[in-house]
Amino acid sequence: MAQIHHTAVVDPRAEIGSGTSIGPYTVVGPKVVIGENNRIGSHVVIEGNTTIGSGNNIFQFASIGAVPQDLKFSGEDSTLIIGDNNIIREYVTLQPGTAHGGMKTVIGNNNMFMACSHVGHDGRVGSYNVFANSAALAGHVVVEDHVTIGGMCGVHQFVKLGRLAILGAGAMVNKDVPPFCTVQGDRARLVGINKIGLERHGFSSEEINSLRRLYRAVFEEQGLFRERLERLLAEQTDFEAGQYFIRFMMESERGITFPRKKNQLSV
Repeated sequence: MAQIHHTAVVDPRAEIGSGTSIGPYTVVGPKVVIGENNRIGSHVVIEGNTTIGSGNNIFQFASIGAVPQDLKFSGEDSTLIIGDNNIIREYVTLQPGTAHGGMKTVIGNNNMFMACSHVGHDGRVGSYNVFANSAALAGHVVVEDHVTIGGMCGVHQFVKLGRLAILGAGAMVNKDVPPFCTVQGDRARLVGINKIGLERHGFSSEEINSLRRLYRAVFEEQGLFRERLERLLAEQTDFEAGQYFIRFMMESERGITFPRKKNQLSV
């Protein structure tokens, strides 16, 4: 059964799973569903139409499921869905969706949200991502898997961050970030391939070098960008990561983050 501190205010209509502990002065609203074996610290507020999976660790003063920070929001019964085994540290804010973005915000599994980080309305966050302190996503942002977002980063509405991308501390990102890449600065620019991240996730030296060559071909060769992508995609018949890298850019709606200058490439 759940362990609920006597000072916590938990609406009797909320569903609390077995093995979950809720600390002092935490508030849980009537539409909240919380799975098994979660640890919820003191002074946490969980409200709205929020569903939380199992095995999450939510620290004091986090705000989960509060009304989205969107002037267009008009009280619609939107949702926030959080998966399993996430770490949600102090003062993190995670907000539900809106009628203009599919009515839900979805967060996957095994993410680390450090203190004061923020996921805005209608966001889509995958799994195994790291949000450093005060990293902030605006509304409608998509984060794939194994992305690292440095401290104090800001990500513009509707931006998509590709798998295994890394954002340097303080980056201000207003365009899509291709997978496997590193960006930094205000406004953020590509500075190369995320070599260390690729190595940590089992990419061979040959695969990393292939991605480096592909990166240079995409951003250094002459000609129309779209035609270059189409030609390079046709050449990646036996390289799945290369196909994904190119397709991500071809399918971008927001536009792609580019290197600042050719002589600043560091791949």
